[in-house]
Amino acid sequence: MMAGADRIVTGFCVALRAAGLSVPTGSVVSFAEALGWVGLDDENAVYWAGRATLVRRPEDAAVFDRVFASYWRHHPVVASPATPEPLPLTVALDEDGADSGDAPPADGTDGEVIAVRYSAVEVLRRRDLAKLNPAEWAEARRLISTLRVSSEVRPSRRRRASRGHGRGHPDLRGTVRRNLRRGGVPIERAWKVRVMRPRRVVFLLDVSGSMEPYARALARFAHAAVGSRRIGQVEAFAFGTRLTRITKQLARRDPDAALGAAAESVEDWSGGTRIGSVLQEFNDRWGVRGMARGAIVVICSDGWDRGDPEVVGAEMARISRVAHRVVWVNPLKSSPGYAPLARGMAAALPYVDRFVEGHAVESLEQLADVISGREPVS
Repeated sequence: MMAGADRIVTGFCVALRAAGLSVPTGSVVSFAEALGWVGLDDENAVYWAGRATLVRRPEDAAVFDRVFASYWRHHPVVASPATPEPLPLTVALDEDGADSGDAPPADGTDGEVIAVRYSAVEVLRRRDLAKLNPAEWAEARRLISTLRVSSEVRPSRRRRASRGHGRGHPDLRGTVRRNLRRGGVPIERAWKVRVMRPRRVVFLLDVSGSMEPYARALARFAHAAVGSRRIGQVEAFAFGTRLTRITKQLARRDPDAALGAAAESVEDWSGGTRIGSVLQEFNDRWGVRGMARGAIVVICSDGWDRGDPEVVGAEMARISRVAHRVVWVNPLKSSPGYAPLARGMAAALPYVDRFVEGHAVESLEQLADVISGREPVS
């Protein structure tokens, strides 16, 4: 590989990320290793090396083609006459920013050494929760428990004195009190502004058999939301074929003890799913009667339902009429070529304000941004 090629390759990966592609460090390492074999002499070989290692979803191919055509126009692929055969490329992995030094290749041959730094935590954040081994799952649980979830705020009926001059509504009583020494002449006026309160967040967690790989992670996320002091009131329910309120169980400080108590209280954990009847029970007993009114309702489910999809649509319509926002978390959304074809999911989707993934720690961090209102609704 020609001198300076490592900077060109790194720049290309940075351009892909700027265009919206998810390019993890492991893919960059694979791309560098592939170029070590095919070299930079043939543009077609460079293209397919990048296509095979950097594109993970079919819908990203068009973006990759556009960035490749634009980037390699400014950095053309040319042969190096001094090196008719590509030199072996050694990739030295440097975990968590440790200095790997300038040591030569282990096999004693001449070649270019590219030190690639990566973070094991960053790789873990993007991995599917259903594919983690026990050690990785223990670290993922720790990351989820450290999340701080803040709710979107709303104006309340209460007012407080404004600190800024001319901000808010006139405060007649405060104005008179301030000007008593001036004979009641309103020289200095007072103002009031509305007090902002966090919106209630309601979690409806699908704990059926099809959601087993993700149910405990989503329940741990709900526990982190309950434990966040900045969020206000949080309610949590678990459902399969029936609805169980687990807010009290998740209020415990220890996450393992909280999830253990919640699992014991849910009789249909890892069973079937009847989303329509569960939503109807929630609306009749809690949701429409006040709990979901003006709240952010977060439904975590893959949408697989054994009941009537018309009931799902009707109950979702009831929730959407009283809730401030309805967020649906579906771990299957991250799968390549996914389409909401499940009957329950297809019936609920027209009443969902935000449809997000929930398959990895990174997607749960994005869910926290959605709940807080830091990410716009689309």
